[in-house]
Amino acid sequence: MRDKAIFAGLFAVGMAILGASYLNLMRVNAETSPPEDHAGPVMVVEVAGEASGTMRIALRDDLAPQHVERIVTLAERGDYDGVVFHRVIEGFMAQTGDVEHGQIDGNRARWGTGGSEMANLPAEFTPQSFERGVVGMARSQNPDSANSQFFIMFAPAPHLNGQYTVVGQMIEGYEVLDAIKRGTGGNGAVMGTPDVMDRVTIER
Repeated sequence: MRDKAIFAGLFAVGMAILGASYLNLMRVNAETSPPEDHAGPVMVVEVAGEASGTMRIALRDDLAPQHVERIVTLAERGDYDGVVFHRVIEGFMAQTGDVEHGQIDGNRARWGTGGSEMANLPAEFTPQSFERGVVGMARSQNPDSANSQFFIMFAPAPHLNGQYTVVGQMIEGYEVLDAIKRGTGGNGAVMGTPDVMDRVTIER
């Protein structure tokens, strides 16, 4: 009887731990999506190439105000227009936003190596999960090196959680995201003609 009681107690503790972990996971994942009363800006990305159509991204200025302000500034200036998706990895993410070197008619060897003329941004890391459709800011090994480039997740990537700044979540256009031309070169580099952000605007 004593052994049964010990087993029952351990089982109950184990179930409580699992339940708490599950609830915590659900809480974090739920926070990844924009709140129902999201009143922040929405980035509208018109994609041309193998993928053709429009993606709408709710920008999370409640999580990363400095990064969102940067994206809005670059979009409203037209700096993102004509920038390619230079790095696209199947089952992981599509990266774009190099306004310095990433123009479709620019030097292919330099795609993905630039940012903007503005200063790099300090990290705004949060516990939000990198789930499908989440938009994060690209950076180098320095946590405070994000500038203009961003990536959109094809699938969950828990290893990115807390390591990159979450700036948005797709709310429309997943069929366009899924159609973006995949990279086949080193580190996901897109060969041939990449897809491009033909026009990027901001809705408020």
